[in-house]
Amino acid sequence: QQRLDPEGLKAAARKVGLDGESFDACLDDGRHAAEVQANLELGARVGVTGTPSVFVNGRHVSPGRVPSLEMLASLVDEELARLGGAAAE
Repeated sequence: QQRLDPEGLKAAARKVGLDGESFDACLDDGRHAAEVQANLELGARVGVTGTPSVFVNGRHVSPGRVPSLEMLASLVDEELARLGGAAAE
């Protein structure tokens, strides 16, 4: 698991080839800090303990992993049926 502190994010940005100077300036100015904090708090309230986390209509269906396409389609179909809608194709 990668570190999500500023230094860890900066290292990850460089590793994937982003312009380090631009990324650092964007991260350091803090203009998105409140939005990031709000998302962290929302995640904690709904039970997110790691990434990735997948939700279908507000239901946490796959904590910490990505479901298969078949599993995801089945979950969407179940939810659509519950709501009286048509199945996904």
